[in-house]
Amino acid sequence: MKAYQWISLSLASLLFVSFVGQITTNQAIESGALTGSPTGSPTLAHPVASSTLMAQNPKQLTVVKSGNFKSGEHPTQGKVRIVTQNGKTFLDLDQGFKTSSMGPDLVVALHRSGNVLGATTPPAYPLKKGEYVVLAPLRQFNGAQRYAIPANLNLANFQSAVIWCRRFNATFGAATLG
Repeated sequence: MKAYQWISLSLASLLFVSFVGQITTNQAIESGALTGSPTGSPTLAHPVASSTLMAQNPKQLTVVKSGNFKSGEHPTQGKVRIVTQNGKTFLDLDQGFKTSSMGPDLVVALHRSGNVLGATTPPAYPLKKGEYVVLAPLRQFNGAQRYAIPANLNLANFQSAVIWCRRFNATFGAATLG
């Protein structure tokens, strides 16, 4: 029985080490720290620990647009930025972001209007179909968060970021992007 437990523990340890090694390799590939070797397997381009490499080689970040949230249906505050990093575009909510936890199905969206709250009617501030694009469900009601923006989306067509309750068509908050 002890041999069976020892073999099971050994297999579990081997799987765990393989999984952690794969995650570390994937993170290094995404950060640009790995290159191909003559044997075809990835190798570190610089012989340093990946955390040290990340600290010494920060990824280029460019702010494209930014704004501050104003409350709509519910209190919403904080800053939002549209940024590009390594050829990809993201919507970033800052550490000071906060909105109400009262709504189901909250999403982060981009809107065509520069004055979402002024162009609609309180108290719900409903959005009209075709005037927005949903990026993703809201992950947290407060704190820093990042959402990918599809590469095929023309940012020139969108002037605001919104936190929107899809189920009840209620805009919790909006930020004009300038």
